[in-house]
This record gives sequence, structure tokens and C-alpha cells, in this order.
Amino acid sequence: MELVQGIRERRSIRKFKNMPVPHEVLMEIVETAAYAPSWKNTQTARYLVVEDKDVLKKIAAKECMMNFAHNVDILAGAPALVLLTTVKGYSGYERDGSFSTAKEDRWEVFDAGIAAQTFCLAAWEKGLGTVIMGIFDENKIAKNVNLPPEQQIAAIIPIGYPAAEPKAKVKKKAEELLTFI
Repeated sequence: MELVQGIRERRSIRKFKNMPVPHEVLMEIVETAAYAPSWKNTQTARYLVVEDKDVLKKIAAKECMMNFAHNVDILAGAPALVLLTTVKGYSGYERDGSFSTAKEDRWEVFDAGIAAQTFCLAAWEKGLGTVIMGIFDENKIAKNVNLPPEQQIAAIIPIGYPAAEPKAKVKKKAEELLTFI
């Protein structure tokens, strides 16, 4: 698959086939996602894959999804869930612990976004669907997976083989998005 084709064709997938994702495929996806740029090449993105049905059920509970029923339904049908985490205290920081820019620690989220999109594009290339979810209770999920204290959850990404492939929504034209000065 060509890069532009992948960018234009990748969709957020919310319904999955009841098929496990092979570990070798997940490894290949993460190997590709590792090439996502990061603040001063800090490479703070980490990927925790949850396949255990009991743990998935706990994460899919309403309290972990902040009572957002749509996320509960998506997770209930996902064969696996990727927790995209970041190692705290590196992106946006100088070695002495001070911030490099006025954006302060928000570079962690910026780097996580780049990593998430790279991961999702790599998954799409392998025939897998993903959706980046942001409505969740980070602390409750972290407890359910015993997340190391130096990491924080940036996004949760259900992953699996698509049961349906939605059509592309209308996108704004470049003329609406681009300004020259």
C-alpha cells in the first residue's frame, strides 16, 4: 500500500470480527510505529496490548469509560485493546527538568498523537482496523493493568479485523485549510 493511499483510505473502525490478532503482526506494527518522530528523539511511546477477556471486560466497564456507552460497546466487540502510553517527564523537558518551550509538558500528548496515528496507519496496512479513543478514566484503567508509575495512558486503541469498513466522510478542501502569508 502506498503512503498517500493509506492516509486517504484508513478509517476509524468500531466493529470487529471475532478473530485474534497474531502477536507477530502486532510486533510488526509496533516496529513500524517506532519510526514516529518524537521530541528530541525521546521515543517515549509504549504499547500495552490487552487480550485477556477478563481485563478487557473490566476496562470496558462504564466507570472506566466515564459512562460513555458508545465506547463500552466498541470495547465489548474488540479482540484486543492497545493502551498507548508515554513515559512521563521527557517530551518537552531539558535534562535539568525545566521546560524547553512555553508548551511545557504538552509535547508528551503531541508525541503520543504522532505515535497513535503512525500505529493506526501501520495496522491498516496489515489489514487491521483501529479507532483512537479519548474518553476514558486513565487512573481506573491503569489500576486494571498495573501500569508502571513512570507511564501514563495517552490513548486507548481497540484493534482487530474490520467487520465493516465505513465510507469516507467529506473532507475540507485544501483551500479551506491553507493560508499563505
